[in-house]
Amino acid sequence: MDRRAADGGHAGLLNVIDLEATCWDGQPPPGAVSEIIEIGLAVVDLDTRERVARHRILVRPARSRVSAFCTELTGLTQAEADRGVPLARACETLVREHGAGARPWASWGDYDRGQFVRQCAADGVPYPFGHPAERTHTNAKAVFTEAHGLRRRPGMARALEIAGLPLEGRHHRGVDDAWNIAALVLHLADRGAWLPTRRARRSGRSSR
Repeated sequence: MDRRAADGGHAGLLNVIDLEATCWDGQPPPGAVSEIIEIGLAVVDLDTRERVARHRILVRPARSRVSAFCTELTGLTQAEADRGVPLARACETLVREHGAGARPWASWGDYDRGQFVRQCAADGVPYPFGHPAERTHTNAKAVFTEAHGLRRRPGMARALEIAGLPLEGRHHRGVDDAWNIAALVLHLADRGAWLPTRRARRSGRSSR
């Protein structure tokens, strides 16, 4: 559990989330759908300008399997995914232990929010971040693009290069990507571009 209260702690805390999901080099096998297999979460204290916690929740897919392509991309194996928890329990953990729904959250692009919306609806699981779905979410990629005056929205790795920050850990591992995105949020906060109450800028799925 976060070292601050799971009811949201104080107004300066922000959850940064990055998902990894089952994927394939081409079309999915018949009957398979892309499902969350890892929830990476980093907690940012915007008041003290620091990353204060990192968490990893493995999620067991019910209608797909981890392909060799997915393992090569994320490092996650089917054996690891089998040790994960059902999505319902993962969402309960986000609410109970990490303040989801009370604490604002951000991701790199809109894919992560959309994947939660789609899979929660398909599995009959309560969406953990409150309603409407975009109420507490900020698209950090959109904020970064605007702050740097870019014509195109960069993936996470490219944004780190632009910001002069190192890529820590393994790209496309959720817990590491969340930690890196949290560094980008702090970079934006230092530039005065991150406002605690700013709302999501909607976008389609794009590169991380």
